[in-house]
Amino acid sequence: MPDKRDKPGARSAARQEQFLEVITRDEATDRFRRHLVLAPLGRETMPLGRALNRVLAATVVSAVDVPAFDRSNVDGFALVAADTYGAMEESPRRLALNAEVIEPGRAPVEQVARGRASIIATGGMLPRGADAVIMVEQTEATDDGGVECRNSVPPGQNVTFAGTDIARGETVLRAGQRLTSREIGVLAAIGLAEVEVWRRPRVAIVSTGNEIVAPGAPPRPGAVFDSNAAIIGAAVEELGGEPIQLGIVADDDAQLEAVLARGMDADMVILSGGTSKGAGDLSYRVVSRLGNPGIVAHGVALKPGKPVCLAVTDGKPVVILPGFPTSAIFTFHEFVAPVLRAFAGLPPERRQSVQATLPVRINSERGRTEYLLVGLFDADTGLAAYPMGKGSGSVTAFSQADGFVTIGQHQEIVDADTPVDVQLLGSGLEAPGLVAIGSHCAGLDALLGELQVRGTTVKALHVGSMGGLAAARRGECDIAGIHLMDPATGTYNRHLLDDGLRLVEGYRRMQGLVFRPGDPRFEGRSLDEAVAAALADADCTLVNRNPGSGTRVLVDRLLDGRQPPGYGVQTKSHNAVATSVAQGRADWGVAIDTVAAQYGLGFIPIQEEHYDFVVPEGRAERPGVRAFVSMLGEPAMRARLAALGFRFQP
Repeated sequence: MPDKRDKPGARSAARQEQFLEVITRDEATDRFRRHLVLAPLGRETMPLGRALNRVLAATVVSAVDVPAFDRSNVDGFALVAADTYGAMEESPRRLALNAEVIEPGRAPVEQVARGRASIIATGGMLPRGADAVIMVEQTEATDDGGVECRNSVPPGQNVTFAGTDIARGETVLRAGQRLTSREIGVLAAIGLAEVEVWRRPRVAIVSTGNEIVAPGAPPRPGAVFDSNAAIIGAAVEELGGEPIQLGIVADDDAQLEAVLARGMDADMVILSGGTSKGAGDLSYRVVSRLGNPGIVAHGVALKPGKPVCLAVTDGKPVVILPGFPTSAIFTFHEFVAPVLRAFAGLPPERRQSVQATLPVRINSERGRTEYLLVGLFDADTGLAAYPMGKGSGSVTAFSQADGFVTIGQHQEIVDADTPVDVQLLGSGLEAPGLVAIGSHCAGLDALLGELQVRGTTVKALHVGSMGGLAAARRGECDIAGIHLMDPATGTYNRHLLDDGLRLVEGYRRMQGLVFRPGDPRFEGRSLDEAVAAALADADCTLVNRNPGSGTRVLVDRLLDGRQPPGYGVQTKSHNAVATSVAQGRADWGVAIDTVAAQYGLGFIPIQEEHYDFVVPEGRAERPGVRAFVSMLGEPAMRARLAALGFRFQP
């Protein structure tokens, strides 16, 4: 009799057993922390020279005064202040000098009596009897070896008295403080050679998946470089932990079991990947064999981060983060970071928030709390929060975002111009010197990169030409790169200028049809012939561009209302078009010649387009804009852009 497990229905049931039990974020947090002791893991004594970024385990009370003696702040003469009263340039006060010269590091011997003074250097100990120091610049030596004071000084002038900075018995640092260079300087000033700190939590980090390769290894089709281990390791260090990288493990049950056993020597284990419901996702199965209590949450109603798996075994947290980078780092900060901070002796994080406005409508998935990553831009009416829009698989979305907006699990739509509360990801919001929103271009990358090198901080968001134009009209950016053709006339950009907008001429770039070399439908043909051949072949697949981009306008004009296979695949960059064609997922598309050359693609010119910059009039005189416009006109910068394949109007 055939095994019932081989039947389609049985296989479907087996797959169903892998499905997530989705719970709320609060419930997942409660289940996780219920089995943990959220406290530091132990103390250790560390030499001061190795204590940078460690967390103090005990409050530090000074056993000495700082300074330990009354100290001169200047080079001059220690004296009795009353002897200088009434002294002026015209009528100086003459004092006799003691024999000694008081240098730093030696105790004075002679007392300063009325009518006398002692020479003293900066840092020297104030002698008995003196109550002030007059600067040498305010004196004049006399022929008989005395000194004339040409200015009066009050008691205490130019003197730091013992204990003024730190008094014996004073608390200088408190337990839980992270030691930066400033705190280490304080500890050294009170004479400490070592300090008691909390032990750093040791965190084992494992990346899983057959598709993962280490950075530096040769890439292969279908593989991705392991960015999760790097970002999680760095985040662990930022939070006071010690990352232990255990490498990449393939989707193999025995290998995963073995590496998990090694990881259990650490204080915490973090795996990434293998936690959803795919056939190769084995990590959660291996972790499910842990006990006391084992897995406490598998699937949380979050976006991104739904597949996260939380487990505890004998008080030790074991977490499987989703494989996609943005999901992984979001769930790390949501569930792991608070636990790691407690283990490291750090206080709970206090996130800052700011009020902003969403300039675009957002659709959210009902039933899941969504964390929407946004970039913040200073608009004329306040801060604008632009969604990063790169998805949970992005490796750059988290690094480029300024904060995130929380969309409740019962909310499906957030309308444009809705006020929102943005939780900042960093310690604050720094205004950049230049904000660029609009169409992406390698030429613009070169310009902004050079501007940054020259000292102007830059912030860029690529939302397409129409998005950039809208941002410029709302006063949300300093420059907007656009290349929008007027279908009626074939001219670029000027037809879209409103009152309050200025056009800065940029450069020219050639748009064309791209294809794999040797494809007979395109090779050696004119543009009209190539388009006709592509449209006549039902197997010839297009890769399109996103609505609102200048290239999409050109594509639609080229197709004249026709929608060939692949028309609905709408990528957001020239590089995405080129990659799709080069890898054979599509056969043709429209991109610029410089990108076609990078990918080794065939190229049939369509037309030269103008990539220009729109500047709001109210921002035209900002230093960053002036620096950008000036740099754009420099012969050396133009030569650099020309070398990249861009052209300037004669």
